Amino acid sequence: MGHASWKLALPLKIASWNINSLRKREERLLLWLREASPDVVCLQETKCTDEQFPAATLRDGGYASVFHGQKSYNGVAILAKEEPREVRMGFCDEVEDAQARIIAATVGDARVICIYAPNGQAVGSTAYQYKLEWYRRLTTCLREKEDALERVVVCGDFNVAPNDEDVQDPALWHGAIMCSEEERAAFRALGELGLADTLRLHHPEPGIFSWWDYRMLAFPKNRGLRIDAILAGSELAARCSAAGVARDMRKGKEPSDHAPVWAEFSD
Repeated sequence: MGHASWKLALPLKIASWNINSLRKREERLLLWLREASPDVVCLQETKCTDEQFPAATLRDGGYASVFHGQKSYNGVAILAKEEPREVRMGFCDEVEDAQARIIAATVGDARVICIYAPNGQAVGSTAYQYKLEWYRRLTTCLREKEDALERVVVCGDFNVAPNDEDVQDPALWHGAIMCSEEERAAFRALGELGLADTLRLHHPEPGIFSWWDYRMLAFPKNRGLRIDAILAGSELAARCSAAGVARDMRKGKEPSDHAPVWAEFSD
């Protein structure tokens, strides 16, 4: 399908960031938006109610926003230079979930799905089973839209390090939460639908991470995991010209424990 069919002009830069409290890091976000100037941003762990969301401030900074929040926990949002349309909170099955973990919107001609996958706490726990069921629901919803996945992008904190290359110390993490085989299989199921992991289109090498523990000098020692990703449908993936992690955003005073991930799409 040709470029003329796209309503949103390329090049296009999409980013995703687990901000770990929007109210705490609002100034950091605004500075990054000015410097990086992404066209679309997916945020996770906003940790604020819809009433607390700084929509007016973001609009002053050039971004329209749609958001799905709850008090103190979780929370997801999509920011865009163009007004998001056809907004949906939660899964397509419309089964109510008390946890605000997914929001979708159309931006231009792309369907953007922002997710914050459950952590799972410990392998075999009730929270772990909830995580696997959550992934099953996500995969089912995407499979139902399979004929229209070409222009879908799924961004967020997946809380899964897909392969050993995404882990600084694979032996230490072997079988542990975020690295267990069942979680990795759940992530792979998204790829089997035709969604490409944009970072790996350009960077097959190990050692690229998006999350580092606050403890034990994990960031200076680069002891991290890559658990944040931008997955793109075939039509977008074919146009993916670059991808990476904005590692510098993990530096400085009171950073999030995640750095933003980004992907660029061009003709």
